[in-house]
Amino acid sequence: MPIAPIPDAQVPALPPAIELVGIDKRFGGVHANRDIHLTVDKGSIHGIVGENGAGKSTLMSILYGFYQADHGRILVDGREVRIRSSADAIGLGIGMVHQQFMLVETFTVLENVILGAEGAPRLAAAESRARGLIERLARDYGLTVDPDRIVGELSVGEQQRVEILKALFRGAETLILDEPTAVLTPAEADHLFRILRRLQAEGKTVVIITHKLREIMAVTDTVSVMRRGEVVATWPTAATTVERIAEAMVGRRVLLHVPKASSVPGRTLLAVEGLDVRDGRGARLVEGVTFDVRAGEIVGIAGVAGNGQSELLETIAGIRRPSAGSIRLGAEAIGGLDPAAIRALGLAHVPEDRHRMGLVLALEAWENVMLGYQDDPAYQAGVLIDGRAVRAAATDRFRGYDVRPPDIRLRTGLFSGGNQQKIVIGREMERDPDVLLVGQPTRGVDIGAIEFIHRRLIALRDRGKAILLVSAELDEIRSLADRVLCMCGGRIVGECRPETPEADIGLMMAGVAA
Repeated sequence: MPIAPIPDAQVPALPPAIELVGIDKRFGGVHANRDIHLTVDKGSIHGIVGENGAGKSTLMSILYGFYQADHGRILVDGREVRIRSSADAIGLGIGMVHQQFMLVETFTVLENVILGAEGAPRLAAAESRARGLIERLARDYGLTVDPDRIVGELSVGEQQRVEILKALFRGAETLILDEPTAVLTPAEADHLFRILRRLQAEGKTVVIITHKLREIMAVTDTVSVMRRGEVVATWPTAATTVERIAEAMVGRRVLLHVPKASSVPGRTLLAVEGLDVRDGRGARLVEGVTFDVRAGEIVGIAGVAGNGQSELLETIAGIRRPSAGSIRLGAEAIGGLDPAAIRALGLAHVPEDRHRMGLVLALEAWENVMLGYQDDPAYQAGVLIDGRAVRAAATDRFRGYDVRPPDIRLRTGLFSGGNQQKIVIGREMERDPDVLLVGQPTRGVDIGAIEFIHRRLIALRDRGKAILLVSAELDEIRSLADRVLCMCGGRIVGECRPETPEADIGLMMAGVAA
């Protein structure tokens, strides 16, 4: 009698790497997470997107043990767990790479990787044991970095690799990355994506929080969209589009590329020639920079953070003193003048760091509306500030720039990052400057506010104003600028059109001629 064939064994499905079930979290009157259900499949790359205040960071902070949920359950590999601290998360195989790297810059790569996880009473023994493991991890995952280099001497991309090595050294099977390409060149971002795919191929699970929808499409398997504390959609990435994701994030259709007519440049409004800037120790931060910006054009400066762009803007704005060269605003020489005198001549400045230089977070919003312009006669009542006039101006700004909530008496630190940026943008643009310096106009800003800010910048250009734009977002530079200057090592290393291929611009940003 013939023997019946044995049916193929059914391979049991692996449990998800992470399951969040009914997660709910409040901070006072703010309902940050609302009954969230999220499943992250093992061995996948899962993207999480959403506007500022959508609850993404809160949710990941609960998963990593920074916060505890008011309600809900967390399952890791199918087993319900309690995560009360980051140590608990690490013990469960969860690692996190923060947008602001948690590294000691004066330590070596090796010392940073083992810090807090030495595993031996004697440091020398711990370093010896760790070195081989770090070198193997670096080789297996393409995380090439010299373990004996001082971290402060590394590029931003290399420092990020150190953070990933730290997580893997601690046994991470699930890796959370918060805005991982915010300060990377295109080439560094591509290298990061290769690393993530190699991690995935080895069975690791990756969760990415990002504002960059193009990256979601390029590297993720699944994308979840959060809005107002809820997960409103989850799709296989291949089954959706950038436009559909953006609409789910904001709740309306969003223009990802704001249309603009070709520029018709007029006379030169800002001229920089042979500009050198040094720090207090004599180190050269900006070297021999020469360019101009004309009426009716946006000139973008592309470059990796730390290559002199910040110091260039601060020098033009009068915050730093030039050590050589000239700066002219129209017919006026402004090099070395103080910021108030430069503003009076028709230059406005949106600084790169709104918290450090653009706002006083402890003040009420209406007070920040006049910051830097408090001597304007429109704000004066004799020798005192005319609070009623300032508050009326603030109300108009909030209405015109759609600042939410529309409460001018609210403490500025309680607004979201995007709405704080609108306060700064509105304050500077409404002075009707001839020249506007803009540093990182949409850093940490959600997609709806990005569209709004881009529209405002193009409208200002179309009114015949000159705009100098510095942004770490190459897509933003290419979308807004009429001409692009590439900066590396404190020097302008090339000029190109915004339609120049991204790879060529990236090479110039890295100091390699395209």
